[in-house]
Amino acid sequence: MQRGFTLIEVMIVVAIVAILAAIALPSYDEYVKRGQIVAGITPLADMGAKMEQFYQDNRTYVRACQSRIAAGPAETARFKYICDGHKTYYTVKAEGKGSMSGFVFVLTHEGARNTASTPSGWTKGSGCWSVRKDGSC
Repeated sequence: MQRGFTLIEVMIVVAIVAILAAIALPSYDEYVKRGQIVAGITPLADMGAKMEQFYQDNRTYVRACQSRIAAGPAETARFKYICDGHKTYYTVKAEGKGSMSGFVFVLTHEGARNTASTPSGWTKGSGCWSVRKDGSC
């Protein structure tokens, strides 16, 4: 009586593992990106609150981005933040870089949250920050 596995049995197990990996890895990659998006837009939302606080104190958004109150978030490995303040309006952007390049999220003085661009394979949502591949918010 022989013990062990035949070559066919081992190849079947390898094929099953390969099929499962082909299904699981893209889903995992999307899951990781969704987490990184949230980590990128959270400081953007915080920045909006700080801009409004600056406006309440000064009745303008001019120089808000350079102030102690509404200083922009520090650049991270995945996002850089761009703040543009004027007398009666502001725009704050989070631009993806590295593994998040292609993503651009925008916040305006009206509280409008928009996805300006997404990388290929992702859909832009309308009137929100798209946090899922299908463009939903």
